[in-house]
Amino acid sequence: MNIIIVDDDPFVSLSLKTILEASGEINVLEIGNNGIEAISLYKKFQPEILLMDIRMDKMTGLEAAEAILKEDPNAKILFLTTFLDDEYIVQSLLLGAKGYILKQDFESLLPSLKAVVKGQNVFGNEIITRLPDFLSQANHSHHNYFSKGITEKELEIIKLVAEGYSNREIASQLFLSEGTVRNYLSSILEKLGFRDRTQLAISYYKNL
Repeated sequence: MNIIIVDDDPFVSLSLKTILEASGEINVLEIGNNGIEAISLYKKFQPEILLMDIRMDKMTGLEAAEAILKEDPNAKILFLTTFLDDEYIVQSLLLGAKGYILKQDFESLLPSLKAVVKGQNVFGNEIITRLPDFLSQANHSHHNYFSKGITEKELEIIKLVAEGYSNREIASQLFLSEGTVRNYLSSILEKLGFRDRTQLAISYYKNL
């Protein structure tokens, strides 16, 4: 299994490389120190998995993941961090990362990499215990939208707008024409009292 490791602590990166390659199942193609290097290394090597920290200098892991997944929606990104932060977990889920595990839960790393390469999503035990709360929050925010007359289809469009998709990309995703998407957006903005899609995206993330 070919992977890239990106962490701003060189000692951590080298330790991970040594331990994982000792298993005989992992080949670390390269090591990076920040999000900018993560993007560059991903483009160059096209690894099966990008194993990446979140808090890093110059560019965070979340920002790098967003850029990589925009170019390659099939990219497999697994976050390995010391931070059990609700906002980070939610953002990683929304971005489409394949997993979020804590460095403290190191024994689960190799099984997690194996699961991700098979197409599964993996989250450490600490994160799994929090998922019901996240789902409850999401359902509550969706209820707020529905109470303002937003339909399921419109909510789907709001989510895609929040993820940075253009009208053309939304149309392609939902098998609609661009004109239909524009009409939906006009209706959504009117119902919610927003002037543009930026306010709409901010509202979506604030509700989550």
